Amino acid sequence: MTPNELLELLTLVRKTKAETQTLEIKSAAGGCPAKIYDTLSSFSNQDDGGIILFGLDETNDFEEKGVYDAHDLQKHLVEQCNQMEPRVKPVLTVVSKDEKVFVSAEIPGIDISERPCFYAGRGRLRGSYIRLGDADEPMNEYEIYSYEAFRKKYEDDVRTKENINKTALSKILLDEYLLKLKLNKANLAQLSDERILELMNMTRNGVPTLASVLMFSDYPQAFFPQLCIIATAIPGTKMGDIGADGERFIDNKRIEGTLSQMLDEAMMFVRKNTKVMTIIDSVTGERIDRYEYPPVAVREAILNSLIHRDYSIHTEGMPIQLVIYEDRLEITNPGGLYGRISINQLGKIQPDTRNPAVAVTMEILNKTENRYSGIPTIRRELRKASMPEPIFKDLRGSFIVSFYKKEQPTVLITEAKNKIEQLLEFCSTFRTRKEIADFLHIKTLTHAIKSHVMPLVEEGLMEMEFPDRPRSSKQRYKAAKTPKD
Repeated sequence: MTPNELLELLTLVRKTKAETQTLEIKSAAGGCPAKIYDTLSSFSNQDDGGIILFGLDETNDFEEKGVYDAHDLQKHLVEQCNQMEPRVKPVLTVVSKDEKVFVSAEIPGIDISERPCFYAGRGRLRGSYIRLGDADEPMNEYEIYSYEAFRKKYEDDVRTKENINKTALSKILLDEYLLKLKLNKANLAQLSDERILELMNMTRNGVPTLASVLMFSDYPQAFFPQLCIIATAIPGTKMGDIGADGERFIDNKRIEGTLSQMLDEAMMFVRKNTKVMTIIDSVTGERIDRYEYPPVAVREAILNSLIHRDYSIHTEGMPIQLVIYEDRLEITNPGGLYGRISINQLGKIQPDTRNPAVAVTMEILNKTENRYSGIPTIRRELRKASMPEPIFKDLRGSFIVSFYKKEQPTVLITEAKNKIEQLLEFCSTFRTRKEIADFLHIKTLTHAIKSHVMPLVEEGLMEMEFPDRPRSSKQRYKAAKTPKD
């Protein structure tokens, strides 16, 4: 930060009179603040880092009081930075204004592989903080664990449990899986079943892993009761809303079984509790089903929650939540975003994989492509349905995806008169065959012109740019006159 930028920041704070997610105000008129470990930790633990601004009195309308001694303040600040693990390396700026001195300390965000940054004097569990708005809050045990899990590459989806043995797995499902593996992976075809299961992380030392139980057990919830989906349909826009007859839920179901079975049942629940509109085109007779939420997008969202949720012991008691409100569909899964990826990067870069064994097995079973195409597919399907973009939220220990209904109902053109009027209005200037076909949402150019344009040409409502060359590849069409009401 340059001195001029620091002066601009002072002006901005005096105007807004507020701290932010990346700005902390400290007075320092009477000495260096004794404890700023919490802010050093929280800023270091977020990607954008943050700025500590010394010299304003937050308790007195952000009055510009200046600091007691810029040199001594910087010295004590660096001492506190050196007591952090890993050490914080601030960028310090000093500026003078109206015979008062102000100091800023830019705290860089550290790499996720080094998080959490914590005050060594209190230890990792009590000295780690996270920034929430303008406040520094202690990290909970799960947040600390999630950083450690990524750093040390914990494999929670292949952990084992003492009371589980091979009898927990369905021989039919397991044999089907092994057959697919041998048919598609030549290197495995000659190995014993036991060796294959070890190599694919379905067993460890002969004991079934969590991934294999979730994929191949007759009833996985006998061993992991809360690794399921709780699906509800709500008569309102928030949990707790009551319907006309006093009902809290329109529908409520605990969805259990293998991951594949839960995926299928969750899709059935959504189909049951959402609307499908059937439209018959009056001209072509074609039947079109318009879903309240695009099934492909919904499936990808449910699939992502099953594959990418946190399967550690910290979230073992937390099911996935699928809730259908009046205005939206929402899926919440335990565990925030994993690894280096941020909300803004979803669908744009290849993410770290939290549960590689689960992801690979679902790919082998043809339930997913495992090509990081889920988020782009969701966005594409919502756009095709003229629906708002999905909303993603990465909260403290959970991830939420929300699909909202259309902001305004789409006007469906099903009557010939409306279609003619809108087509003529669209053709107020000359239009090509392709432009007209795209406007009518018809893939075949010949069908679009023959069925919708030429009848209007014959009636004198539309004209060709080259009437003496009706089959010209450069032919364009234009409304001859304004349609009458």
